[in-house]
Amino acid sequence: MIAKDHIDALTNILGDKGVVARQEDMQAYETGARYDQGRAAAVLRPATTAEVSAAVSYCVRNGIALIPQSGNTGLVSGSTPDVSGSEVVLSLDRLTRQFELDSDNRSVRVDAGFRLSDLNRRLEEHELLFPIDLGADPRIGGMIATNTGGSRFLKYGDVRRNTLGLKVVLADEDGTVLDLGCDLRKNNTGVDWKQIFVGTSGAFGIVTECVLNLERVPKQTATAFLVPASGAHVLPLLRAMEQRLGAYLSAFEGMSKNAIAAAFAHVSSLKNPFQGGNVPDYVILAEISRTWEPREGEQSLDAVLEGVLAEIWESEEAPLADAFVGPPHEIWALRHALSEGVKHLGKLIAFDLSFRRGDIMAFCDHMKAEMPEKFPGVTVCDFGHIGDGGVHFNLVVAKDSPLLTEADFEQRLREWVFAVAVEQYGGSFSAEHAIGRRNQAFYDFYTPEKLKEMAGGLKTLTSPGRLGSVRFG
Repeated sequence: MIAKDHIDALTNILGDKGVVARQEDMQAYETGARYDQGRAAAVLRPATTAEVSAAVSYCVRNGIALIPQSGNTGLVSGSTPDVSGSEVVLSLDRLTRQFELDSDNRSVRVDAGFRLSDLNRRLEEHELLFPIDLGADPRIGGMIATNTGGSRFLKYGDVRRNTLGLKVVLADEDGTVLDLGCDLRKNNTGVDWKQIFVGTSGAFGIVTECVLNLERVPKQTATAFLVPASGAHVLPLLRAMEQRLGAYLSAFEGMSKNAIAAAFAHVSSLKNPFQGGNVPDYVILAEISRTWEPREGEQSLDAVLEGVLAEIWESEEAPLADAFVGPPHEIWALRHALSEGVKHLGKLIAFDLSFRRGDIMAFCDHMKAEMPEKFPGVTVCDFGHIGDGGVHFNLVVAKDSPLLTEADFEQRLREWVFAVAVEQYGGSFSAEHAIGRRNQAFYDFYTPEKLKEMAGGLKTLTSPGRLGSVRFG
């Protein structure tokens, strides 16, 4: 709790709509997308950068801890308060006023509170989009704070690659506003300061405004389910697709049999394209796209994809066992149903990992072989972005499993998975969900002391106040 005098002062700064202090009205801000449930002292909802600055300044001067919150769709307990009731949530949900499109520059200047879906809806009439494809619908500020990637990273890259400029409020006594809102793609005039605030969980400052690179909306798309000859053939199949398709290839998503079966079980409307309804051990969703309308005499993308698959099929030691070309909306429906399907199987323990592309299948095969011995009763339901090295390594435990009665079960499981991923395979324990309280101990353990010292120095330099859920020093 914080004193009523502070609530009154913050209400004077932000107005009645800008402060939520009744416990029954704060639940949505206290509850995470998957795991966490905290308790907030209050929720601040500024509507402008100036209001963010004034509120942050007041909180820093009075020693009030702030938790920046964007769309609250993260999965690592980074955007919700702890259980102490002493932290104040600063929400971006009213920062949605500014929208300045520069079609010539193919960029947009937008407030950080816009949801991804709202942004792309407004861009659609201009045949442009912010090309980060996600299952969730986050706000732009949170996407920057966590450097999200998504299913089309292979073609468009992550948020870092598509961020041209930022406006950031620092957690110091002045609530300093840094204007890093350059619209230039080339600007080698010193340190690229905006990158300090991308992917660092909001600990160094609160993003209130952004300048984003935009891409043309694809006008032609073709998709297929590919069945590799074996797990060892997944990367040869990817290389064969890249060699023949180049920039056309926009997605190469891997899905395990367990994850697909969970989606079919949970979403009855999904069409099962596999012969006899038998789901293969592993399936790839491949997508190719073009940004122009079909031209007279031009081969359709479906024909292009079918021709490429035929070439691969007929190649020596073909990495492809089967393929199903189908309508994009049906193909992607299965991919987008995986998370919900897996979540309904039981207690979900999720990992967002990253590897060299050649190590993904080796890691997954290793874990599936070791899991029955190490943690019997845990089911692996993995899927992910094979084209960029990311994997959602989801583990499911039946709700009546005795494992869930063991106080240290989840901690032991997490420590083992991260040890194998980081120490044996040289991977990252956080591919695109950043750190958050859930991954804090692993950041502390795996990050070299000098890097922690440097990160702590940056935190002290930029935002010495109590900002965010992550300790970088």
